[in-house]
Amino acid sequence: MTRISSADDLDLARAGDPAAFTRLVEPLRRELHAHCYRMLGSVHDADDALQDALLRAWQGLGGFAGRGSLRSWLYTVATRTCLDVVAARGRRALPMDLGPSSDHAVVGYAPRTDVAWLEPYEQREAVELAFVAALQHLPGNQRAALLLFEVLGFSVAEIAELMDTSPTSVNSALARARRLVAERVPPASEHPVPERRVRELVAGYASALERGDADALVALLTADVTWSMPPLPHWYRGLPAVRDFAVRLPLTSCGSWRHRPTGANGQPAIACYLWDEDARAHLPWSINVLTLRDDRIAEITSFLDPSLFARFALPPSLP
Repeated sequence: MTRISSADDLDLARAGDPAAFTRLVEPLRRELHAHCYRMLGSVHDADDALQDALLRAWQGLGGFAGRGSLRSWLYTVATRTCLDVVAARGRRALPMDLGPSSDHAVVGYAPRTDVAWLEPYEQREAVELAFVAALQHLPGNQRAALLLFEVLGFSVAEIAELMDTSPTSVNSALARARRLVAERVPPASEHPVPERRVRELVAGYASALERGDADALVALLTADVTWSMPPLPHWYRGLPAVRDFAVRLPLTSCGSWRHRPTGANGQPAIACYLWDEDARAHLPWSINVLTLRDDRIAEITSFLDPSLFARFALPPSLP
C-alpha cells in the first residue's frame, strides 16, 4: 500500500481533493477546537467557529504559500474567524459579572435567558475556567495575543504576522491583557493539591450532597468559597452564604442526588443527577466544576445544562 505524505496531500488538496484536505487538518482539529473555545468561552461557538475556519481554509488553501507550517497558517485562519465572532457577539459571562453576591439563599428565581453564559469544556487542552472567564473581559486582539503567546507559544513576531499588525502593537496588547487577567485570576498555589486529595474532595462533595450533610460539605470548603449556577443570576460568597444556600436548596429541597466524577477545563468536576419521579431515574442536572486551593474547594461553578452531559460522554440517566 502506497503511503501518501503530507506534501502529497497538500498538493492534492490544492488541486481540489477534499479527502486530502481532511487528512491534513484532522490531526490538528482537536487543538484548533480548544483554541476556539478559549477565544470564545463557548463549546457551541467553538464548534461553529472551527467549522467556519476550516471552510475558509479549504477555500483559501491556494493562498497558503508554504513559507511557514500548515499548523501556524490554520491557527491564523481560526484566530481571525474567532475575532469576527467576538466582534459580532460580544463576550460570555458568569453570574459574578452581573452583580454582587447574595448573602442568603434566593429561592424561586428564573434563569437569565438574555445572557450569553460561559460554558465548561470537556477536553484537557483547555485552560482553567477562571482564566477563560477573565479572557472574556479582554478585547479580541488582546485575547488572541495572550492565548497565542502564553498558551500556544507563538513568538511576538509570529503573532504580529498572524494578526496583521506590528510587534510593538502585540507587546502592548500583551501587557494590557496580562494586567487585567492578573486582577481577575487568583495566583496559582505554590503547592498543587495532591491527586489523592483531589479524589477525596470529589468523593466527599458527592457524598455530602447525596446524604444532605451540610457539616460534611462545609468542611470541604475554603472560608471565602464561591458558588454560582449559570444560567441563574444569583451567586454566593463565604461559608455563611454558601451554607444557607446549600441547606435551603440542594441539600433539602431538590430531592435525591446521584453523582459521577468527570473533568472540565483541566479541573475536577462532578456530574449531578437529580431524581425524576416520572422517569423513575436520576436525570442529568448540572456539571459542577471545582476550583481547589489549599486542600479545599474554593469555587463551585454549577452549569445547569443537561445538554452538556452528552458532550462529556456521561450516561443519560442513573438508576
